[in-house]
Amino acid sequence: MPDYKNEGERIVDAEEPGKDKRSRKRKKFKNLTKAGIVLGVVLAVLVFIMAGDSFYEIGEQEQAVLITLGKPGAVTETGLHFKLPVIQSVRKINTTIQGFPIGYILETNENVSSESVMITKDYNFINIDFFVEYRIVDPVQYTYASRQPEEILKNIAQSSIRTVVGGYVVDDVLTTGKTEIQAKIKDIITEKMSKHDIGIQLVNISMQDSEPPTSEVLQAFKAVENAKQGKETALNNANKYRNEKLPEAEAKADEIIQDAEAKKQIRINEATAQVARFNAMYEEYQKNPAVTKQRMFYETMEEVLPGMKVIIDQGDGVEKVLPLDSFTGEQSSDEKGAEQTETQTEGGR
Repeated sequence: MPDYKNEGERIVDAEEPGKDKRSRKRKKFKNLTKAGIVLGVVLAVLVFIMAGDSFYEIGEQEQAVLITLGKPGAVTETGLHFKLPVIQSVRKINTTIQGFPIGYILETNENVSSESVMITKDYNFINIDFFVEYRIVDPVQYTYASRQPEEILKNIAQSSIRTVVGGYVVDDVLTTGKTEIQAKIKDIITEKMSKHDIGIQLVNISMQDSEPPTSEVLQAFKAVENAKQGKETALNNANKYRNEKLPEAEAKADEIIQDAEAKKQIRINEATAQVARFNAMYEEYQKNPAVTKQRMFYETMEEVLPGMKVIIDQGDGVEKVLPLDSFTGEQSSDEKGAEQTETQTEGGR
């Protein structure tokens, strides 16, 4: 039992149990208030997080896979979309054209011989580098059909490359056959990829470099390539010369042909006129043979002996042509002397 010195201490001690009870209530209330505040803050944070996690945005070069309780679905429309927190999740997929190298490392350009070294149809070894371009066309298949869809595409590409390159000789691979080889490889890869639903589409495959494995062989192929280029240059120059000269020759040939056609027409016209003249003359000859014959003789003499003086003697029944002038048209010495004498006489007068 406590020892109280006076009555006042006993009274104070009697009031202490009531104060402790009120103090405990106040502390309890404060604790509840603090717990409520903390709970409210936590709830507010959770609401904020859930609200922020309820929306997602898809860019122009993206698609998304919306997973609802384990069931996937594709979302292809760009813009802002809503999803249920916790229940739904989203995985965005890049749909731009992507690519990977075959035969070298893209970052360092270091050769990978296990991928680049191949054997040709004529049993020659060759180093070839390729670059494969692809894009994702089905995000759901890309996400769930395979764990490594790019690796599947790479394996298919390597197999197709070796199959096609093995069907060509080394000269074609290094020079003229590159375009055809690329086209065949692309067709084979596309056909094989259609059998694997992994959501990837091949865009293009291009041959980057192709060269022999040794420097000596490389120099030999370069010499062959230079010779082919020289051949092409010579052919181009020859075609250029032909294109320049051929129009000139064709124009000259046309000119000769046209001139010949003109002369031909002139000859035809002359012959037609001669025929018409002969026919007319023959008709006259049939009417009066003797007169026509004689007229034709005179006309012929006029043409053969133009400007000559002749006398036709028919005394003995035979026609004679007696030229009074020289056939050459020159005067005789007597005639010249007579003319000179006559000229001098006139001058004396």
